[in-house]
Amino acid sequence: MASILQQSQGIKKIWSGFMSSRVILTASNYHVFDHLEDRMNARALAHKIRADRRATEILLDALTGMGLLRKEKSGYVNTPSSSKFLVSTSEYYQGDIIRHADRMWDSWSNLDRVIKTGKPCRGKRDHESFILGMHNLSELKAGKVLSAIGLRGVNTALDLGGGPGTYAIEMAKKNIQITLFDAPETEKYAKKVIRSAGLKTGAITFVGGDFFSDDIGKEYDLILVSQICHAYSERKNIMLMRKCRKALRGKGRVVIHEFLVNEKKTEPLWSALFAINMLVHTDGGRTYTPGEMKTWLLKAGFSTVKKVTVPDGVLMVAER
Repeated sequence: MASILQQSQGIKKIWSGFMSSRVILTASNYHVFDHLEDRMNARALAHKIRADRRATEILLDALTGMGLLRKEKSGYVNTPSSSKFLVSTSEYYQGDIIRHADRMWDSWSNLDRVIKTGKPCRGKRDHESFILGMHNLSELKAGKVLSAIGLRGVNTALDLGGGPGTYAIEMAKKNIQITLFDAPETEKYAKKVIRSAGLKTGAITFVGGDFFSDDIGKEYDLILVSQICHAYSERKNIMLMRKCRKALRGKGRVVIHEFLVNEKKTEPLWSALFAINMLVHTDGGRTYTPGEMKTWLLKAGFSTVKKVTVPDGVLMVAER
């Protein structure tokens, strides 16, 4: 039988998790991984980032212990995974979503208050890191998600709340007439992402507005609602699905793309924790089960609903 000390390690791993999180957030804020594509000692890096030498060395040792750096006699250098995901020039850069997580830090620190009041406690907002962070995440899985949806016969599509346009870009590459609908302040970031993908801005039609109160267009073969529903209450999501149904043509489809959580709302852990994120940041959002999303779609008037699992999520596909 494991000793009391051994048994307690699992609890310790949970409560101390914030330490690793804070270290990578701070390292990203100082662009440590950009500098350590080339080997460098702590003194030289501290000079580069205008930081204290002792503090920099302690930070680098912790990053090494976390498996993000290698420490050698001549200095510190990135591991392959850090070079791939944490260096700003990498195709798979995840630094924008890490920067967004840093903005979330203050909000999460008010969780005690949120639990007491049931009201969100939003921290400092950085729309750029949020939108570009969504691109960091979506770029890794967009192809597989769209393959699972199936685009045969799709000529016109709406990427509703599509943020940086990652999915819209992939559809535009397949010569689909695609509209990206999001808040007006998102447009400049979406256009930046679209240009970096090698597309002309005109390849995707951007419409700015509020998708609950403004016209979202009509006669679409496909409407993709990716990672949007978790920000809203069930009542508002049913309203949105009804609006989507009216905007489809013939046997058009709406696809809800969300994080997968079981019907008990407890697993996988990431999805249960993401519900806390929505509790902290929104008035009515959380992660929703496939069963709940199916209910919305049936109430909205769709007759057939299909569940498809995809990497890091689930699709609920409904035909008009």
